Amino acid sequence: MAYVISDDCITCGTCEGECPVGAISMGADHYQIDPDACTECGTCAGVCPVEAIKQA
Repeated sequence: MAYVISDDCITCGTCEGECPVGAISMGADHYQIDPDACTECGTCAGVCPVEAIKQA
């Protein structure tokens, strides 16, 4: 199950730089994860300072 970024995202960009497959990009209000590209490694969730990233 792919990871998702909640509205708690503070748009710091930490997750985008850590994603090994480039599945994270800036959306309209906060970062978002492309579920088709996400490999479910969990790296993004581990670096999020506000714990805004969870498995869907």
